[in-house]
Amino acid sequence: MPEPRVLIDATAVPADRGGVGRYVDSLVAALDESGAGPTVVCQARDAQLYSQLAPRSRIVHTAQSAATRTARLTWEQTTLPGLARRLAIDVIHSPHYTMPLASRTASVVTLHDATFFTDPVLHSSVKARFFRAWTTTALRKASLCVVPSVATAEELRRVTRVRGAEMHVIRHGVDSARFHPPSQEEIKAARDAVGLGTMPYIAFLGALEPRKNVPALIRGFSLAVADCPSPPALVLAGQPGWDSQVENALADAPLRLRVIRAGYLPFDTLSGFLGGADVVAYPSLGEGFGLPVLEAMASGACVLTTRRLALPEVGGDAVAYCGVGAGDVAAALRELLDDPARRAELAQAALRRAKDFSWTASAEAHREAYERAWHRHRRGRP
Repeated sequence: MPEPRVLIDATAVPADRGGVGRYVDSLVAALDESGAGPTVVCQARDAQLYSQLAPRSRIVHTAQSAATRTARLTWEQTTLPGLARRLAIDVIHSPHYTMPLASRTASVVTLHDATFFTDPVLHSSVKARFFRAWTTTALRKASLCVVPSVATAEELRRVTRVRGAEMHVIRHGVDSARFHPPSQEEIKAARDAVGLGTMPYIAFLGALEPRKNVPALIRGFSLAVADCPSPPALVLAGQPGWDSQVENALADAPLRLRVIRAGYLPFDTLSGFLGGADVVAYPSLGEGFGLPVLEAMASGACVLTTRRLALPEVGGDAVAYCGVGAGDVAAALRELLDDPARRAELAQAALRRAKDFSWTASAEAHREAYERAWHRHRRGRP
């Protein structure tokens, strides 16, 4: 029996690629490489990118009317079902919570985490309500839901109490061409990009939102290096986010310490930035997967993170762990900074473990999920 014809709705991917964007882009490329040849529907600005990532796939771009969030959702509900019919699509994959409710096509929806339910204060109230509603809807209406970790599946079952929802755990991969042990030239380029010179540094990569626990990182860093004669810098890279406590933590940091807000870094500097750090610190309060941790591991970094939700599924025994308080972060950071041999040991272990995560394997598992969803739909299931 032939495989189902799959449409991947990439219209929700923002221009500045965060974790969800990297998931969609990498999955599309891996599916194309595997011969699956999906149809990819994207924003007009991304048509050339997807044509390059997936040269054997069909790329369809939307009109500009899908450029804003409200317009995109309207397009998803009103135009996408008809487009799928015209293109003779068997399965629509909606990779970011929402899905077209009026479609008669089999549906697969990716649900990235459960923190909108378990920790709503970590999100804006509007965002939390929106994603709680759509998560519950997807679990009830979709033919199948993809989640990136066992922890996320277990939490969604617990907090939503939706019975009969089919969830497939499919781990993310890591782009080894982009995230790899960097050369000295790549490390220098990353240092130059953030204005570091030759100063050692601790790296953070992620949006500055409450879930990432950046204020505790800043305060923990200040405690950890307070008596160091030549302390490293702390470099915060990523989108500005909306954590109002970051500014307070920065204001409390001793003036002799250097904390750099690097903002969004281009993709081609990330491997050098992560792999060139003494420690990559990611003291998150909870992740549905933890792609920044995996990308740091693949870059040969010594990683410090927490045991919240899915992070141990990614880090295993190849990373260091700490609690989420500033004192916990400080103690773990100081221990790693004082032990270069331990940092090197963790970096090598991280490299080995990162090889267990591939987008090729993820794409194959997605193909199986598409086929499962198609068969469920044909049998009259959701």
